[in-house]
Amino acid sequence: MTGWVVRGIGMGLINVGVRVLLGLAVARWPLHGSQLRWLGLAVVLLAVIVGAGIDGIRDRRANPDPDYGADLTMLWLKAAVVGGLLAGLVTWLIGLIVDFSLGQNSLFFEMTSGAAFTILLIFIPATISVFLGRLLVGREAKKKLAASDAEHEHERHDRHLVGAGTTASSQGSAAHQSSVADRNQWADDNADTEVFQAVQPDAQDPKDTSHGEHRSGH
Repeated sequence: MTGWVVRGIGMGLINVGVRVLLGLAVARWPLHGSQLRWLGLAVVLLAVIVGAGIDGIRDRRANPDPDYGADLTMLWLKAAVVGGLLAGLVTWLIGLIVDFSLGQNSLFFEMTSGAAFTILLIFIPATISVFLGRLLVGREAKKKLAASDAEHEHERHDRHLVGAGTTASSQGSAAHQSSVADRNQWADDNADTEVFQAVQPDAQDPKDTSHGEHRSGH
């Protein structure tokens, strides 16, 4: 069976069960009929809100993009129609069997006015609950996305700091090597140099001596 049929049958049976228990309670405590009816209405609403809210949460988790979500409005509208008609028919049949009152309504009333009230009782809260379920998951997704973005930004900041430290270390190493090279260069300039003998002003040129000797020979 499809989802709306299952939900419709479930909501119809819940309505029938609440009306049967309400008939028994009113027969047992007739002076508290008003409070018991409000209690029965609250039970039906709670069942609808929980069921539709779970559908909304599951749909938003399965489809984060709202454009691709399931049409839960039509699903719960169909379920409400099935539940209303089923609840009216089954309640009328049970009223023919039991000896306590379930409203003493005719089949026509149960299948028209009674079913219409049950349909609205299911459909309107279900629509609101689906919306709230999707909204809740959407906020959780936004929080997780913001936390993930902050974590990624922190990681990028750490990588930037590490890269900057590596660059500064490389520059410092290069400056140190340049300083060492400069000191080595200056150390080479301070090395021992070759010492030449000083030229005496009065010393004779060997060439002049040879020419003198040659002239004296002549």
